[in-house]
Amino acid sequence: MKLTMLGTGRAVVTDCYNTCFVISDEDRYFLVDGGGGIGLMRQLKGAGIDWKQIHDIFVTHKHMDHIMGVMWMIRMAAQAMKRDGYDEEVRIYGHKKVLCILGDMANMLLSGQEAEYIGGKIRLIPVSDGEVKEIIGHKVTFFNIHSTKAKQYGFTMYLNKEDKLTCCGDEPYNDSERMYAQKSTWLLHEAFCLYEDADRFRPYEKHHSTVKDACEAAEKLHVANLVLYHTEDTDIRNRKERYTAEGKQYFSGNLYVPDDPEVLEL
Repeated sequence: MKLTMLGTGRAVVTDCYNTCFVISDEDRYFLVDGGGGIGLMRQLKGAGIDWKQIHDIFVTHKHMDHIMGVMWMIRMAAQAMKRDGYDEEVRIYGHKKVLCILGDMANMLLSGQEAEYIGGKIRLIPVSDGEVKEIIGHKVTFFNIHSTKAKQYGFTMYLNKEDKLTCCGDEPYNDSERMYAQKSTWLLHEAFCLYEDADRFRPYEKHHSTVKDACEAAEKLHVANLVLYHTEDTDIRNRKERYTAEGKQYFSGNLYVPDDPEVLEL
């Protein structure tokens, strides 16, 4: 299995793409969020992933830097179904509010013939807190991260009988997530900036973490591998080195600060 980080940046970035990623198992692909727009297609192309191979998508929450790229996936799929005889089903998971937004946007922005595929071959599948689905052949448990900004879900995917990957969304770890995140083989966690740059970027005002915060949380949760994303982009060239140096002071496991579109072997 592989984790392809299509984008690693926060909402307002220009030197990298907004945070979104693909988990793949051989020829099966699970897209999580879509970034802020059509740039998703460029990122997929750069990663060597044909968008038509993606049949399962999860949208964590309604913020523009996560949802708008998914609208382009919907548009591309609907147009291919209408014009090219594309006959594959696309399944989009999320909590009810985020799916309502996607449905409303599709009906307002797509042509009538394209929007007709919503609810048919393009399925909007609501998930609730603690609900389990099978996606790309793996058990996935969705959970509410109890965001104070916009309702947001994370998930845990079981890679095999022993190993699991947990995505905490794009907000700091909440102790309500402990049953999912604890002892994860892989933990995906946001890190808005370095702790030494907190006064400059003010992550806490935006309900985000520093590298130090994310690494301390992962250490307490006994995580084996920690992936940091959703960062600022002011020094992309040195981000990996600087974030790793700070993080290693607080986390004893394997620490990854991926670039776009870096691939990690799970």
